[in-house]
Amino acid sequence: MKKIIRYLLLFTVIFSGLFSIAYFIKSNSKGNITYETNTPFITDIERKTVATGKVIPEDEVEIKPQVQGILSQIFVEEGDFVNQGDIIAKIKIVPDEGQLNSAKGRLANAKLIFKNSEIDFKRNQNLMKKGIISIKEFQDTKLNFNRSKQDLLNAENDFKIIKSGSAGGLTTANTDVRATVPGTVLEIPVKEGDQVIESNSFNNGTTIAIIADLNKMIFEGKVDETDVDKMFLGMPLKVSLGAIDDKFFDAKLKFIAPKGNEEEGIVQFKIEGDLKLEKEFTIRAGYSANASFILERKDSVLSISEALLQFDKDSDKPYVEIENSDQKFKRKNIEIGISDGINVEIISGINLNDRIKVWNRTQIENDIDDKDEN
Repeated sequence: MKKIIRYLLLFTVIFSGLFSIAYFIKSNSKGNITYETNTPFITDIERKTVATGKVIPEDEVEIKPQVQGILSQIFVEEGDFVNQGDIIAKIKIVPDEGQLNSAKGRLANAKLIFKNSEIDFKRNQNLMKKGIISIKEFQDTKLNFNRSKQDLLNAENDFKIIKSGSAGGLTTANTDVRATVPGTVLEIPVKEGDQVIESNSFNNGTTIAIIADLNKMIFEGKVDETDVDKMFLGMPLKVSLGAIDDKFFDAKLKFIAPKGNEEEGIVQFKIEGDLKLEKEFTIRAGYSANASFILERKDSVLSISEALLQFDKDSDKPYVEIENSDQKFKRKNIEIGISDGINVEIISGINLNDRIKVWNRTQIENDIDDKDEN
């Protein structure tokens, strides 16, 4: 029995020793990691930014009626092309009873004044022929007669306009709404039977149709305040459309808003760019779009991959680790310039012959190993 216990104790000691040795070897093997290195290189770096927005016509014209009434007919549809002067719709006039009654009273009064002046004119005309009154007195009578005649004509026209919408006195009481510019009908926000209001100095009136020239399109978007000071009128843009894959359209910046608007804590500035269209592509108003533009560019500069950078925890200054000998690395502070998100410019601190430690790839590998152990 004692021998059995002695053998069990011996076995336990041997097993514990082997386990300790294996754990020690495995722990030391983790520390002997071979780090990869990369060298600096010469390349061109561009710092770009992207503005989100949409493509819209350069000018949109709202067609409004000059009289109020009921929209009786619409002659065009959305997407139709119209020339200047084409009839878009007809409006049936519904006269205001108060205005109509007032115009009718003015017309009746003008008729009475005209008849009275006509009698005076004819009487004084005979008296002048007989030499009873002077020419001056007759001319005054004639002036009053012509004035009352003109007042009667104006009263008649006012009555016809209020009643039928035109001085012609049409019994159908329709007026034409015509296109003021050539272009494509983008939208018709009304339908037949709707009541419309005329455009005047007191209100904008009802929009019958919206017309625009789709051959003149612009990109409209917004940029962050940190980028707007580096932009200038005439700078080139590359515009991509959500509806057209793998295609970039050229554009030129033509407008930068002088005032920004705060959106979700960020000040945004409106920009516009003239878009160069291509015949083989159909561009529709309202397409979502992104415009990329170069804020800064440097050619043939010393660069490294941005993934090689490390930053001091206290000062947040950049540095890299340079290989002095086989897998022996030394920290080297550096000064960096512009970056395109992949490569970064090196202003000072290292040269082309330095071998830089790829630190972040090792970190990823260690994380994977730890997960496998768990």
